[in-house]
This record gives sequence, structure tokens and C-alpha cells, in this order.
Amino acid sequence: AMAARQALAALGQAQLIGLWQRFFERPVAQVLLTHDDLRNRRRYLNARATLNELLRLGTLPVVNENDTVSVDELKLGDNDNLAATVAALIDADVLFIATDIDGLYSADPRRDPAAVPIHDVPELTTTVLAMAGGAGSGAGTGGMHTKLEAAAKAGRVGIDTCLFNGRDADVVRALAQGRLFGTRIHAGQSREAARKYWLRHAPLEVGAIVVDEGAARALREKGASLLPGGVTTAEGEFRRGDMVQVRLRGEAGDVVLARGVSQYSASDIRRVAGRHSREIEGVLGYNYGGNVIHRDDMVLV
Repeated sequence: AMAARQALAALGQAQLIGLWQRFFERPVAQVLLTHDDLRNRRRYLNARATLNELLRLGTLPVVNENDTVSVDELKLGDNDNLAATVAALIDADVLFIATDIDGLYSADPRRDPAAVPIHDVPELTTTVLAMAGGAGSGAGTGGMHTKLEAAAKAGRVGIDTCLFNGRDADVVRALAQGRLFGTRIHAGQSREAARKYWLRHAPLEVGAIVVDEGAARALREKGASLLPGGVTTAEGEFRRGDMVQVRLRGEAGDVVLARGVSQYSASDIRRVAGRHSREIEGVLGYNYGGNVIHRDDMVLV
């Protein structure tokens, strides 16, 4: 029964993290995600902030699906695709996926003796996808096909994927020395290009953040983040994590300067408009950072 499986998952969590901690001197942190955490924009941002803070503190986050509360119809799925989602969540440099064979082959090497390894994949084409077999081994969820699906997901946000044999100690040691014995799957575009494309084309929420002349110059000439001190007001009722316009209001009307992901809701921005970043927590009672929109989450128009 579902409840029994979820109870067993809960019982296993402490032992699992204890096992991970035995392998590392740095602190190990457990992060459990659900489908709703990634579908809801506010929770998505909170998950990203938590993971980035854990990394800043020098810990090793161990991420898994929260099997104690997930239901089948809302599961994130296999761990390969979960890894790709987390890689995108934290803007990872590269996604490493361990397999039980030496990377991608032209066919399943356990069934076809003529199969040859593919060390470099410039682009994930239908031909490459056809090389993947079925479910693979029983050691975890997903086979080679799901690993290529995960690579495609990571590639859409500009992240390369490396497949390697996680059962070969020499291969794992080589990774620590910057050498890959396996398959590198290249992203179709750079992370910056993927991010900028999304920022330019993601749907806008109704409303805008209105800024003064000084903030407008900082955005245009210095590529700066938008701080609350340069904000005069916020229009609409958008929420934290929404894509909104940044406008400069003049006698001739509004000029659209940029679009970006707001770190605060419209109501919060109206409360901190014109204030210094250090005053945010005192005014709101909480703090999502000193920027209203970080420069990495904004594009000029």
C-alpha cells in the first residue's frame, strides 16, 4: 500500500543520510523535494535559495524526492530527471550522471558485442536517442533513455551532461582529477544564451516596477541589479518570482527599461520603495536578499 511504502521511506531517511555522512568530512545536508516544490514559483525560489545557501556554507546537499508525501500521479519521476531539474535549479556548471556501464554506446553493450562507446555527443539528435535501450539495471530508477532525457532537459538551460561508470573506482578517481572516461553530451546553447532567451520571452505578469532616473542609469550603463532605493513604486499585484517589466516614468509617459524576475511581491516593493537594502528586514520582517531584481535575473529591452 502507498502508506506502507511512504512509512518505510521515512524510516530509511536517517540511515541513508548517516551512510552519506560516513563518506565525507564536510557536513551532509538532506533536501527532499516534491513536484509541488518545483511547480509553485514561490516554493521553487525558496528551494533554490536553500540549496545555494547550503553550497555557500560548504555543505554537501543530498537531494531526493520526498517519497514520504509524494503520490504516484505527482511524482518527479526517476532520479536522472530529478538531477537535471536540480542542476537547472542551482545553475550548475555541469551535470554528472553515474551509470552501470562506461557511458553511451551505439547499442546496448550487454546485448550487442559490436556496440562501440560514444565519447562525445555534440547534439542530442533522434539518432542518438535511438541508441538508448530500455530500463537498464535494477540499481535505481531509469535506464540510458532516461539519462538522455535528463541530458536534454539540462541542455535546454545550457548545462552539459557527463555520463560515467559509477561502479568503476578508477573512473571516479579520474573525475576528481578533471578527466572523464565516459560520454560528454553538449548543451545546444550556452547557459547565458538560454537564460537570456527565457528572460526575453517568458510571459509577463500584469504590473510593473517603476524606478527613478538614477536607477535607470545604473541599469543601462552599469548592468547593475535593481535595489529598493531606486524604486518609486510597484503597480499591480504580482508575486515574488513573477516576470515583470521595469519602467522609468517621465512627463511623456512610461519607458520600458527591462524585464526580470522580482524577488519581492508588488505589495512588499511598495513598502520598501526608496529605502536602503539593509532596511528590508526591519520593514517587512523577512528578507529575500538586498536586490529587488538581481542582474542575472534581468534583461534590458
